[in-house]
Amino acid sequence: MQFKGTAHRYGRDIDTDVIIPARYLTTSDPAELAKHCLEDLDTSFVERVQPGDIIVADENFGCGSSREHAAIGPMYLGVKAVLARSISRIHRSNLINYGIVPVLFADPADYEAISAGDELMMEDAPGQLLGGNGTVCLRNLTTGRDIPGTVSFTDKELELLLAGGLLPYIHNRHNGGGKP
Repeated sequence: MQFKGTAHRYGRDIDTDVIIPARYLTTSDPAELAKHCLEDLDTSFVERVQPGDIIVADENFGCGSSREHAAIGPMYLGVKAVLARSISRIHRSNLINYGIVPVLFADPADYEAISAGDELMMEDAPGQLLGGNGTVCLRNLTTGRDIPGTVSFTDKELELLLAGGLLPYIHNRHNGGGKP
């Protein structure tokens, strides 16, 4: 399995109210939440995003409230990873629970090497993630440049990511596909 998709590039301090505006928190329906993902920052995001795409962000992505809605919307739209200079601790956990891989730039200066619309790929994503700690490599197919990233996962976080998130993980365990 590989992640391959378009980079959607954003700045710093993208908080959970920007990812899913608070006025839509009256629902937990993933399809409804997804319709409003990033709408106050990028009005065309929902029309452009495709399964496999990657959000690229500067520092402090997912700051603010600890709400899960900010991971549900991108997950429903098929976002596979967030590559950022830094990701808020609680939002990082929510991304993992919804099967979105949080990756930090190994060299924060590499943020400048990715433009909105660049095609990014992480070959053999499970192989790169196994072990849970270390370096992964995303390739910018548009520029031909390799972008090293760092990941650090507990064994349980890695299991959740490889299963596609918490709900698929639980489903697999209760239907004979996992450990007792």
